[in-house]
Amino acid sequence: MGPEFEFKATVWVHDGPAAWYFLTLPVELAEEIEDLAGEMNRPFGTLKVEARIGDAAWSTSIFKDTKRSSYLLPLKAPVRRKAGIGDGDEVTCRIALDAA
Repeated sequence: MGPEFEFKATVWVHDGPAAWYFLTLPVELAEEIEDLAGEMNRPFGTLKVEARIGDAAWSTSIFKDTKRSSYLLPLKAPVRRKAGIGDGDEVTCRIALDAA
């Protein structure tokens, strides 16, 4: 694993036909990750990460969101259930970049 980061963010739901839940990383953190990631970017600006909210830990990818000038972290239903979180909740999240 690569560098680890901790941040607070509010859970939000994408307003489309599918109910996708996300956290938006703070812009300053996104800029730091962008500087560190360099050539680690994959297609569509994604980066593999290990994420943790409370007791819920999972492997996923963060991806760039140009509208928010940041990265988005998707929160699947099993993660939300295990962490006991929902839309509008402020959470503390830890992510570690996958340097592989």
